Amino acid sequence: MAMNFHPDKNKDAGAEEKFKEIAEAYEVLSDPNKKQIYDQYGYEGLQGGPGEQNCEGGPHFTHTNNGDPRATFSQFFGSSNPFESFFTGAEENMDFEDHLFGGFGQSNRGTPGHTCTKVKEPTIEREVFVSLEDIANGCQKKMKISKNIYKKEGTATQENKVLKINVKPGWKSGTKITFEKEGDQVPGRIAADVAFIIRDKPHPVFTRDGENILYSCKVELRDALCGTTVKVPTLEGGKVSLDFSEKVIKPTTVRKLKGLGLPIPKDPTKRGDLVVSFDIIFPDKVSETDKNIIRDFL
Repeated sequence: MAMNFHPDKNKDAGAEEKFKEIAEAYEVLSDPNKKQIYDQYGYEGLQGGPGEQNCEGGPHFTHTNNGDPRATFSQFFGSSNPFESFFTGAEENMDFEDHLFGGFGQSNRGTPGHTCTKVKEPTIEREVFVSLEDIANGCQKKMKISKNIYKKEGTATQENKVLKINVKPGWKSGTKITFEKEGDQVPGRIAADVAFIIRDKPHPVFTRDGENILYSCKVELRDALCGTTVKVPTLEGGKVSLDFSEKVIKPTTVRKLKGLGLPIPKDPTKRGDLVVSFDIIFPDKVSETDKNIIRDFL
């Protein structure tokens, strides 16, 4: 096909332009870096210009050939005058436009009067687990990212960067913080946003219910029936005493300690509650003597 459009052989209008486009196709195929970018990102990744797409959905061809198309052609065929051996034989059935690049040789300049826009990469999301203590007080999380920066000539470098997340007191699980255009940078495309999603880190003592903190207190059956005083831990590290010396603790008993929960995001000066429930521990076995005493007592 390239030989059909060689300007030394074909004097038709447009033949030389077609020949240049075929040479450009070979230049990309023969360069592993450029071919890798083309395979992954298409024309937008190869473009040395603004990297726009045409309004019909095709790439706006702005890639610049770095060499003389005749020299490129010579490199491919191994001769500056390939026609001596090739024009007398059958042309090999290969269509660069349709099979290799899906329209590489077309200029695709777009439809007049339409504004074309760059394509933005999809948002990259990562979860960040934050302890209840940090949610209660607020904190700063530093997230190190590494992103690739691709050059229009096909080379790539890696950039390390630290993104800082200022976690506000009371933030709910699912809160999303977005850093615009911090993803990989590819010529002709808008870099992806990087988003971090706040998640509650599992706590060994408490569980979270919105702005409230839940605590399950284990109590022996004897203490639940005969009365006791229990010590309830707080998120700040202290303890609160609950007096049940004159009361029976039932499995459905609940106590709320006002203002000992998490800050309310819309008004951090206000806090939720520490909600205490009770897990009554029953014995595995009861002797006949104890059974009789219990029967008489109840």
